[in-house]
Amino acid sequence: MKYKRVLLKLSGEALMGQQQYGIDANRLDQYAKEIKRVHDLGLEIAIVIGGGNIFRGVQAENSGIDRVQGDYMGMLATVINGIALQSSLEKNGMYTRLMSGLEMEKVCEPFIRRRAIRHLEKGRIVIFGAGLGNPYFTTDSTASLRAIEINAEVVLKGTRVDGVYTSDPEKDPHAEKYAKITFQEVYEKGLSVMDMTAFTLCQENKLPIIVFDMNKGGNLFKVIEGEEVGTLIN
Repeated sequence: MKYKRVLLKLSGEALMGQQQYGIDANRLDQYAKEIKRVHDLGLEIAIVIGGGNIFRGVQAENSGIDRVQGDYMGMLATVINGIALQSSLEKNGMYTRLMSGLEMEKVCEPFIRRRAIRHLEKGRIVIFGAGLGNPYFTTDSTASLRAIEINAEVVLKGTRVDGVYTSDPEKDPHAEKYAKITFQEVYEKGLSVMDMTAFTLCQENKLPIIVFDMNKGGNLFKVIEGEEVGTLIN
């Protein structure tokens, strides 16, 4: 096993599966089983999940909702996904804690750095919901900052694309994938990996990012074992 403690960033949209909206029970269960497989190795896992399958803050502006209010709605969407993921993980036999950037003590614990680290040391999976508790920050920024705070060794960005490409592989059939790339090259080539705040946080704190396809069975396990899956940015 290459890593001891990781932060796994999952996209909310991926939870939709083949649906147009909401949470696909099969996709949720698939993710839980993939996570259990690596957790059983003794890996300490923290998770940040987006809310795009329910609501995105950026959507709000188009619907006439104030940006700040829209971002809070997006944060609540991540808590809904966090509760769903927590339920699925526990159904598969894992112990979890859901910690929130916004106070909602009936549903989840407030984020306290030392407590989060203690949960990880005890073998619990920690899910960070409600972003950073502030508007204008994405769940990518949450993933980067929380990873740094808990001393994770790497950010694993599980998406529906199997790495970083020269251009969008869903639009350009000639797009080529990078196996490894530096932070500087990503800047210079203008590649889209994370938003700039999140990306800069990782670069300044020398925190590597691996972008990989989470929807392909066994990929998470391969990444943890150190196989070359997806794209490594360091």
